[in-house]
Amino acid sequence: MPKEYVVIGLLAVAGFLIGGVYSTWKTARGLAVILLVLTVVTAGAAVTWLL
Repeated sequence: MPKEYVVIGLLAVAGFLIGGVYSTWKTARGLAVILLVLTVVTAGAAVTWLL
């Protein structure tokens, strides 16, 4: 499997998580912060995998 597929998958997961942050920010800030941390970790993993 080419490494670009993994990067695209990780970026898709990061996009899904950032959507969760956006939708839960007004009602559950604690959960939104956890999702934000997971988003940053996932995006960082995608960049690291690409390099």
